[in-house]
Amino acid sequence: MSDNELKALISLLDDDDQEVAEHVEEQIRQRGSTMIPLLETEWEGSFNQALQKRIEEIIHDLQYESVLERMAAWKNGGGMDLLEGLWIVATYQYPDLSLDKLQQEVEQLYYEVWLDFKADMHPDEQVKLINNAFFTKLKFAPNTKHFHSPANSMINQVLETRRGNPITLCVLYMLIAQRLNLPVYGVNLPNLFVLTYKTNGIQFYLNVFNRGLVFTKKDIDQYIDQMNLKRLDTFYQPCTNADIVRRVLRNLTLAFEKNGDTDRVGEVERILATIKDDGDGLPLSDYTQR
Repeated sequence: MSDNELKALISLLDDDDQEVAEHVEEQIRQRGSTMIPLLETEWEGSFNQALQKRIEEIIHDLQYESVLERMAAWKNGGGMDLLEGLWIVATYQYPDLSLDKLQQEVEQLYYEVWLDFKADMHPDEQVKLINNAFFTKLKFAPNTKHFHSPANSMINQVLETRRGNPITLCVLYMLIAQRLNLPVYGVNLPNLFVLTYKTNGIQFYLNVFNRGLVFTKKDIDQYIDQMNLKRLDTFYQPCTNADIVRRVLRNLTLAFEKNGDTDRVGEVERILATIKDDGDGLPLSDYTQR
């Protein structure tokens, strides 16, 4: 169908014959997200509030289905690009968000750190340099004032405000470190997401939410023991990109629960289901937040 024919089809959404209107809506939904620009044009030119509301619902549903499809494709493709996974999460609330723009912003962060970085520095000195750049030069900081805000799970918002929760701050720190060819990875601790610097003969941990505080395996032992939990290997070793995106989605679910937004809770849980671990169940750390 031509654009004019599709516009004519959309105009029938407010047909007096309910059966006709429902058939038209079904036809629009079958055509998917390609219909969104035409629907937006119809919305802008309409003075019918009932029609506008119906169009808004259709647009939301089409955008949401695109998020589900992209997330499933990302996981099935191996989830190699972590930033892409977090971009997909963010498009749930910001459907027009550009992945290219995010990539450019992260590349600029890397460049700001690279200016002062030397590959032959000792790991301790490398971390001190990144900490100074990340928290002082680039001004990233924990969002303690609005810890459970959904914005903390939206990578574009964290980049814009320079405020985030433990996992989003860790992700940006890790993306910078990995672009510097440093062996820095995410670690799923209960109630807290951290990073590990792990290479042959060297492993220590970083609490990015506490300005890059360095700690050891013994500190994790004590932390786990205080929580009366078993010392699972997942509490010490790098996790996958899919693990990280799942945890971001769980944080987002919690944020909407605290806001009493049950509709969004259900939608995010459905996104989460598209990348559910098909193994022997989720680790305990995946059920916790932050």
